Amino acid sequence: MHTQLDTATNRLPDSLCTHTPACPPAEGSDREAAHVVVAHPEQGWSLLCNGVLLFEDTGELLPDGRVIPPHRTLAVVA
Repeated sequence: MHTQLDTATNRLPDSLCTHTPACPPAEGSDREAAHVVVAHPEQGWSLLCNGVLLFEDTGELLPDGRVIPPHRTLAVVA
């Protein structure tokens, strides 16, 4: 899949979703359910089709530049 940059802003479109049904939007609470467009597990990130960069620590970077801090649960050692 080849994605074009917006030449006016030099950035990817907010949504890369081209399938039906459409994936949840980047603003939705279920945004992590979107399909993976590009995966780089060796670098610790994936690009979802709604434009969200999802990091292996569960942090996220939204298309508008907002940062969602990591939110995975920590294991408790007894």
